[in-house]
Amino acid sequence: ENKEDFKKFYEQFSKNIKLGIHEDSANRQKLADFLRYHTSKSGEEMASLKEYVSRMKPEQKEIFYITGESRSTVANSPFLEALKKKDYEVIYMVDPIDEYSVQQLKDYDGKKLRSCTKEGLTFDENEEEKKKREEEKAKFEPLCKLVKDVLGDKVEKVIPGTRVIDSPCVLVTGEYGWTANMERIMKAQALRDASMSSYMVSKKTMEINPRHSIIIELKKKADADSSDKTVKDLIWLLYETALLTSGFSLDDPTQFGSRIHRMIKLGLSIEEEEKKEDEPMPPLQETKKEGAPAASGTTP
Repeated sequence: ENKEDFKKFYEQFSKNIKLGIHEDSANRQKLADFLRYHTSKSGEEMASLKEYVSRMKPEQKEIFYITGESRSTVANSPFLEALKKKDYEVIYMVDPIDEYSVQQLKDYDGKKLRSCTKEGLTFDENEEEKKKREEEKAKFEPLCKLVKDVLGDKVEKVIPGTRVIDSPCVLVTGEYGWTANMERIMKAQALRDASMSSYMVSKKTMEINPRHSIIIELKKKADADSSDKTVKDLIWLLYETALLTSGFSLDDPTQFGSRIHRMIKLGLSIEEEEKKEDEPMPPLQETKKEGAPAASGTTP
């Protein structure tokens, strides 16, 4: 195989190959050999699935991949934090057609393809790690319940997770629903079916990082007073930033903006008293309007 010739061939026909994987079930495995992707370890070169499998760690049972808008976006995704720490290679799928082809290509060479952004991503743990995770689950259960109560139907459930190391939380989608990237692609379709998107739209699970300083401090604040407005504000802020870092779009950017501005005021030690002084103004105008006809009625 001449690498340069194949590179030119792949640039011209990669979409056709991926379309073939989506539609031609008889030749799917043969076509899979022609696929090339950038990975977390391939640098500027593209790697085949065969090369990926040859580099897999002995304990690795699945092929890890992530879908997204661009290489830079997926390379910095919080979903890769634990995988990178464990030195697992991750395939970057950044072509919109990848979302369709990977739905049909369930496995390669006996190894299942596993999305990093969906439920079901697990790591082998020793007894000590299992015990620690169970303790964290019990310890953070009240906080998880509070977050779920605050966010309501925005998330299906809230659980302590293992896939993030440096981020406080991420939003994971169901194993058989759309990824955040697929949701973005479908929203851009001019002739999309609104009824279809309503039931395919991802059921989100919020995975919190029980070792992150923000989550630890939030737990302390929530334990002290779960009805504190600041706690609820912080929960919403965490959810909305997780939406962005997990690849979703914001439901209400204006609300998100006002929360950020409140946090900036806190950071700059600007008192909210200015707002309190302004608040009585509208009722004062209203009382004038109410009083005006009464005053004119007394003159005759």
